Amino acid sequence: MNIYGQVTLMAVQLIETKQVSTPLDARNLAAKNIIISKSSQKKSCPKNAFLGLCEAGLVYGIPRGIYSEKNNAQKKNKEYVIKAVELLRLNLELADDKNALWAAVMNGKDMSHNSQMDVVLALWRKGRILTTV
Repeated sequence: MNIYGQVTLMAVQLIETKQVSTPLDARNLAAKNIIISKSSQKKSCPKNAFLGLCEAGLVYGIPRGIYSEKNNAQKKNKEYVIKAVELLRLNLELADDKNALWAAVMNGKDMSHNSQMDVVLALWRKGRILTTV
């Protein structure tokens, strides 16, 4: 699991233990605890991926809500991770290959992922993604 997956799981733990009250605060604190580089702590794609999953009500224990400012990057990353969850629900084998999952999300569009799938797969593998809504 890469550092963004680790940050994601720590953020969920921080919320569960009530050390913080919002996914944004949890994610920011987890990033500061795990990642040394300030720019990597602030990396928007994995951050927006986590917040998008939370906003959609897809993370076990975190209610649907609005957790970040809306911008185009947030919207796109949210769309990507929701699509990834939908695909995982249909094909569990995608959980074994983040590149295959990303390719399926992009549906033929040539674009490299930027740790969004690390966030989804960290939660999926730990059973933190709601499998039905």
